[in-house]
Amino acid sequence: MVTGNSKELFESAKQFIPGGVNSPVRAFKAVGGDPLFINAAEGAYLYDVDDNRYIELINSWGPMILGHANELIEKAVIEAVKNSLSFGAPTAKEGEIAELIVNMVPSVEKVRMVNSGTEATMSAIRVARGYTGKDKIIKIEGCYHGHGDSFLIAAGSGAVTMGTPDSPGVTKGTAKDTLLAPFNRLESIKELIESNPSEIAAIILEPVPGNMGCVLPEPGYLSGLRQICDEENIVLIFDEVMTGFRLAKGGAQELFNVIPDITTLGKIIGGGMPVGAYGGKSEIMDYVSPQGPVYQAGTLSGNPVAMAAGYTMLEYLNENPGIYTQLEEITSFIVQGIQQNLKKLNLSYTINHLGSMFSLFFTEKEVIDFDTAKTSDTKKFGEYFRRMLNQGVYLAPSQFETLFISTAITKELAEAIIQANYEVLNSMH
Repeated sequence: MVTGNSKELFESAKQFIPGGVNSPVRAFKAVGGDPLFINAAEGAYLYDVDDNRYIELINSWGPMILGHANELIEKAVIEAVKNSLSFGAPTAKEGEIAELIVNMVPSVEKVRMVNSGTEATMSAIRVARGYTGKDKIIKIEGCYHGHGDSFLIAAGSGAVTMGTPDSPGVTKGTAKDTLLAPFNRLESIKELIESNPSEIAAIILEPVPGNMGCVLPEPGYLSGLRQICDEENIVLIFDEVMTGFRLAKGGAQELFNVIPDITTLGKIIGGGMPVGAYGGKSEIMDYVSPQGPVYQAGTLSGNPVAMAAGYTMLEYLNENPGIYTQLEEITSFIVQGIQQNLKKLNLSYTINHLGSMFSLFFTEKEVIDFDTAKTSDTKKFGEYFRRMLNQGVYLAPSQFETLFISTAITKELAEAIIQANYEVLNSMH
């Protein structure tokens, strides 16, 4: 058994785990220093192995919308575990959560449970290709859809271009079927379609991106995509792994009243357990095996423990819609406090905010896409991150990750976050 402080644990982990972590951003490479090893979490707080306590604004990258160690979800998990951890066979709870998702998410008529957001997006693309009989997809720069080969594509030399592999191990053949366009630019989408007539199976994007920081769709952008897809027989896929059940009961599609053909889900849908899902129109979802010819399977899909946690989470959100007003109010309070700090300190950094998601960008430019997000001073963000950590506030260890607020953040904690922000920014300038 390995014991010790965070630094010792990290050094030990590096001997047995690539880079010492099981997901790259956890290594703190983007912000400097060594990662903290977490021992426990409750409500709004994380506790590391060195007995430090932090107010945290990641919430396991989104799922913990009710805060950590929620009693209702813990109870549901404990009860489920008593009946065994896995069956590899159908359970009643799978049908119950599927019905709840269909009732909550406007676009979903049928849904298939999987084990991660990456599985959900990979499967959604395959179904779209099978349904349309076309091969190419359009991906939006700066949107992250997991580590499937089709999504690890970087932009080429032009603003609108065929992609090139962004990771060794992704073939050029895969890359040629993934086309890239900037976020918030309908014209680039139209140009790609004109250059690839009758070849585009799907357009996939985060309706509110969270992986280039929080970036908002401009008025008419999402509805414009919907119109283009209708005209060109293209499947519109909203990746709502982050935004699903976070921005509203029905996700971003409910908030913006734009209904995709397929929606991918994760994070909140599992209440903290590993889970994902993809769903949409019946006519598309009926292409999925065993109903249809598009194969997708998973030994642990519909895992009874994950279904118990997810159902309990979604049922609570469905029955308590006032939570979204509460989250908006406390997040707005924090954002307004930070904006006042910037004004006092004569700083012109940009803040993007929607619902319980927000990002402080270390740039004076308005952030509307990946190019403008990349104007941020990442070295300065790294310093900001480390100093906030010293103040007892745990942020996402990357300029390009949105923050998530939970219902566990009280006004008093919000005021502490704002005060820490002021002291840190003041000490940096």
